Amino acid sequence: MKGFLYACHREGRWSAFATISPEVDLAYRLDEDFRRIVEEIAGVGGPGAEMRRGGQAHAVLLLDEPLPLGIAFAAAELFDRRARRVRGEADAARLLRACVRRAEPRGGLPGLAGASRIFGRERAAGTVRRIDAVRCGRASGAREEARALAAAAREAAAALEGRALLRGEALALLGAAGPAPARWSAAFAEAALQLAALLGRLRLGSAIARGHGVRGRRRGRRCQRCGSGEARMRRTPCAACGRVCAYCEACLLLGRCRECTLLVSGIPGGASVRLLPADGLPPIPARLARWGLSPAQYAAAEAALRWLESASGHDRPPFLLWAVTGAGKTEMMFTLIDSVLARGGRAMVATPRRDVVLELEPRIRRAFPGRTVVALHGASREKWTKADITLATTHQAIRFAAGFELVVIDELDAFPYHNNPMLQYAAAKCVAPGGHRVLLSATPPAELRRAAARGRLPHARIPVRYHGHPLPVPVELRTPSVREMIRRGTVPDRLKRAILSSLARGAQLFVFVPRISDTGPVAALLGSFCPPDAAIGHTSSRDEQRAETVMRFRNRDLRVLVTTTILERGVTIPRSDVFVLDADAPLFDGASLEQMAGRAGRSKDDPHGRVYFCAPHATRAQRAAIRQIREMNALAAARGYLRRSGPSPGGRGHTGAVPITGSGRENSGAVPITGNGRENSGAVPITENGRENSGAVPITGSGSKHTGAVPITGSGREKTGAVPLKGGVRR
Repeated sequence: MKGFLYACHREGRWSAFATISPEVDLAYRLDEDFRRIVEEIAGVGGPGAEMRRGGQAHAVLLLDEPLPLGIAFAAAELFDRRARRVRGEADAARLLRACVRRAEPRGGLPGLAGASRIFGRERAAGTVRRIDAVRCGRASGAREEARALAAAAREAAAALEGRALLRGEALALLGAAGPAPARWSAAFAEAALQLAALLGRLRLGSAIARGHGVRGRRRGRRCQRCGSGEARMRRTPCAACGRVCAYCEACLLLGRCRECTLLVSGIPGGASVRLLPADGLPPIPARLARWGLSPAQYAAAEAALRWLESASGHDRPPFLLWAVTGAGKTEMMFTLIDSVLARGGRAMVATPRRDVVLELEPRIRRAFPGRTVVALHGASREKWTKADITLATTHQAIRFAAGFELVVIDELDAFPYHNNPMLQYAAAKCVAPGGHRVLLSATPPAELRRAAARGRLPHARIPVRYHGHPLPVPVELRTPSVREMIRRGTVPDRLKRAILSSLARGAQLFVFVPRISDTGPVAALLGSFCPPDAAIGHTSSRDEQRAETVMRFRNRDLRVLVTTTILERGVTIPRSDVFVLDADAPLFDGASLEQMAGRAGRSKDDPHGRVYFCAPHATRAQRAAIRQIREMNALAAARGYLRRSGPSPGGRGHTGAVPITGSGRENSGAVPITGNGRENSGAVPITENGRENSGAVPITGSGSKHTGAVPITGSGREKTGAVPLKGGVRR
């Protein structure tokens, strides 16, 4: 796309501007009647308007030749930094042409010398024309056109508020949301966009622009949409502008951003988007009562609400809700959304996975029946709908800017958001001035955990699920690798027994594998010994029917689902067990294993689901996941959040992951039990004779030190699998 460059003298100073509709700029700068009409219709006139946007220009110096958009905006910026040296119109015209030459790209592409000469050569700047008067607001027809254009600019600014869209996307949105899209030609829409920018309601610029360092030194290019730097820029000959210009490869899947591409950014509409004070709302306890929260949820939601409704600040750090899997983060998130909506704001919930968006949408619609809700993902048809609550994948957040008073990042540790600067930049720029950002995670990254521990990050920790039962502790099964089992065509007896036992108790099975190519063969392998009525399916990120497969699993049409980490979060099955095959794979880090284990035990009707880590050997990641689960259970016990349930009758034939005491009684909580069945209310393990083990090393029933990783029963005998030994030799 091409634009025009001009300079004007106003209030004793020269300034340069780039425009996509020079006729609109000339009328606005030079015609007092046109300016008064459009400001009155657009609702931005009144006292102080001239001061906000500068007074009327006495003359305009227009460069006749249209320029590639990136060069026009860059030249205008260069001119403004040198404008104080200008002493008259002749100096201004010379500086305008010099800035155009300086903004031109230097050199071409390696191996494309001919194209560089054609597209990238420096050309002489065009003729500068002086314009000192425009009269287009005198006749009644001209006034009606000015009023129509001003109304279109006002409606375009309202439709684009909080958005960051390329030119084609902006025109598509106006076509979908405009009052009379059939009458909005591309030229009329661009004129409306330019007028809205002159009125301070939109920001127009090049999608890729250069930064400037100390003393005016130019830095590398940066994508203004996704924030990617020079390392992600690629320069190619461009048919749109006739030059060699850069494009951003980081956000290429969302449309090509070039130096000559127009980026339209909506500007928050001032007082209309500021949150009302919380003084007019009912007290926090009264508002929390409607959501039916557990004690742990209530304490965390109250802390988050007090933070949210306190004084805001631009440099305020986000709030972290650190909750175990199945803790009910969504219900706690509802309380924050409710507060923002009640005070006139808008909320966005961004998550890395489309499956999580699809899971959240019906729940949020039920929770807020009187509010508009839109779900945005790659296959969404509602891309241009404006709503009170926006659910979006983090990639879709790139198309927003300063649009929400509350932005909730759910599952921030998940791929592809984790360690992705582009998506983190996109989520941060969605927050409106004075808005708030809340982070949700069961497994926050190490830097966030450290910041929370050192008091630099406000947070609330929820160590227990909403039903008050402890997290199932994974059982480690030593099995051959997945590839070895596929090669042999057999499954080890211990794994086969565990799978059949889970099916016998009526559970549905998540079977996780690290490689997409293994999902089908593993499903066929399991089908060789599972009962005929236990339907088996498989899915992955490459499965075009993944949504349908997951829905069949939800409806219990499938009893076993072999999948990858694509379903490690966001899918809840009431009665489910988890088998992680090749748990020693490098792809499965501690956070991933913890998330997969979190698929079990989420329902209050089946809180003691079973989790198995199946691998040839243990890894640091497996130990870290198990340790974190036990620590959360111990913290929940110390805070009194766990429900107390009676012992099981004898505890014999225990095949699940629930620990057994020395007397054979079931320990239904995370609280360690002594050998005689007494409860240890703290997190410190107790020996059989009641002595405290102050270290991290397990103690046998006789009090001797156990140096291995194998659990020991109350009598000191080794527990080799999920079933404790009832006889044998002391280790």
